[in-house]
Amino acid sequence: MKALELKIPPPVIALLVAVSMWFARRYAPSLGLAIPWRTALAIGLVILGIALALAGVLAFREAKTTVNPLKPEATSSVVATGIYRFTRNPMYLGMLVVLVGWAVFLANGISFLLPALFVLYMNRFQIGPEERVLAAHFGSEYANYMKSVRRWL
Repeated sequence: MKALELKIPPPVIALLVAVSMWFARRYAPSLGLAIPWRTALAIGLVILGIALALAGVLAFREAKTTVNPLKPEATSSVVATGIYRFTRNPMYLGMLVVLVGWAVFLANGISFLLPALFVLYMNRFQIGPEERVLAAHFGSEYANYMKSVRRWL
């Protein structure tokens, strides 16, 4: 399965999960859920997710390092400031929060399970390989960062 490592852009994975969630709602309507304030809650989560992802992008831009998730070897520095003090992967966390907001909007039981597939895929095929490259590239600096800041939250 190494062939999938660092090959598919994470936004594409998030989009595929989102489309799968929509199909789940469409083809399993009996698993619908009643969620009070569904639309407002969904919008709030989507806004939060976008803000998390943008904070990650802006921190990378400020550090003048790459935001390309398919080329972690092009990273020029360990970014450990701003949002990166709280999560090592704010862009991926933001995508996850957007997916949870989409699940709230869809209000379907299966749709709530599918963001977990995003996390599993990202851990195995994106984040794990990224971390190996960054650990090799930055050595103890990245190892210390990994010890002090969690992968997701």
